[in-house]
Amino acid sequence: MAIREIITYPHPVLRQKAEKITVFDQELATLIEDMADTMYNAPGVGLAANQIGVARQLVLVDRSTKDNERNYLVLINPEISAGEGSVTDEEGCLSVIECYDKVKRFKKIHVTALDREGNPLEFDAEDRFARIIQHEVDHLLGTLFIDRLSSLKRALYKKKLKKILQDT
Repeated sequence: MAIREIITYPHPVLRQKAEKITVFDQELATLIEDMADTMYNAPGVGLAANQIGVARQLVLVDRSTKDNERNYLVLINPEISAGEGSVTDEEGCLSVIECYDKVKRFKKIHVTALDREGNPLEFDAEDRFARIIQHEVDHLLGTLFIDRLSSLKRALYKKKLKKILQDT
C-alpha cells in the first residue's frame, strides 16, 4: 500500500474530534493498510487516523511479539468504558516530535469497538497494551499526551518546539 505523512503538532487536525465510521468498504481497507505501513515505517506501536490527516475514529495498535512481525489490532469507533488502577510510565508520540515524559494512565481498561469488517469487539486490556490504546483513543478526541503533562512541562515543550521549527 502506501506510507503516508505523519502530521505533527501543532497541526490543527490533531485537535479535531474524529468522526464515527459507518461505511466498511475498500476505501476503509486501503486506509487501514496505509496506516499499518506508516506505523511500522515510523516505527511506532500505535497510530490514529488523524495522525495522517484523516479525522475518522480508527486506530491501529501493534501486538507483535517478535522483531519484523506485523501483528496489529484494528479498532474502529473505540470507546473505553471503564478503567481501574493507575500506572505512570514514559510516553512519546509520532506526532509530538522530540518529547518524552511520564504520563499517568489506567492500568486496566475495558474497550468496545468494531473490527475492520464492522463486527463488534469487546475486551479488557492491561499494562502496555492498555496504555497504547488510551494514548490512541485520546488522539480521536483531539487530545495529545502533552495535554496530560503539567502546564510548566507543556510550556517548556512549546518553547523547545518553537526553537526546533525555527532551526529547520
